[in-house]
Amino acid sequence: MARIVLVHGAFCNARVWGDALINTLIAAGHSVEAIDLPSHGDDETPREQVTLQAYADAVVEQLRSSPEPAVLVGHSMGGLVITQAADDYMAAGGEIERLIYVAALLPRDGKCQNDYTTLPEGAGDKISGRLFVSGEPKVATLQPGVAGEALLGHCSADLVQAVESGLEGQVIRVLFTPVSITDDRPINRSYILCAEDFAIPAALQRLMVSQTPGVRLFEMESDHTPFLSHPEEFLSALEAAIAN
Repeated sequence: MARIVLVHGAFCNARVWGDALINTLIAAGHSVEAIDLPSHGDDETPREQVTLQAYADAVVEQLRSSPEPAVLVGHSMGGLVITQAADDYMAAGGEIERLIYVAALLPRDGKCQNDYTTLPEGAGDKISGRLFVSGEPKVATLQPGVAGEALLGHCSADLVQAVESGLEGQVIRVLFTPVSITDDRPINRSYILCAEDFAIPAALQRLMVSQTPGVRLFEMESDHTPFLSHPEEFLSALEAAIAN
């Protein structure tokens, strides 16, 4: 059984994973730690202090809270975070069991999220140009209806409404900050690809997987948030990724 640390994506917090997923994993014998990144959910870090490194540092702190090596699961933007955090942790002598990317950014050294989402393979997403940006630091929020189309296309109207009510602003400098990592550091990596994703299109997910050697690929006919829209299939994919 595994120690699983769940890292949410942009505009979200730890609650997005849902009690059902966490309770099912615990019932299967896993330990589960779903964390709020700085300034998200119950974390009170001021937005002025939010950076990609601050996100990664928070994950490293969580990893250090137990001696047991963890399976790090990153959704969407959380892929950037687990990539940087795992590299930092391993560079300091820590051990990671596995990285699992869920419809997530899988960056190479020196690349930021914007470097990928502006590629031709990223065309057709339903988020670009549909954000409100304001303040300093600049914070983006999704325009009404965007989450239902881009993130939750396979979910019921009631679930979409519930998730939308919990969405938050996102400090956008995180999305323009490149990771600083050692490419191909020895670590097990798996990727759960969502073929009907309108936030990070499947073509872009495939490109990122192809650029990192040794990634074990699992594919779902899902929207961007498979743990909500296809929970049983997602659990099967996640268990397979953990076991392999």
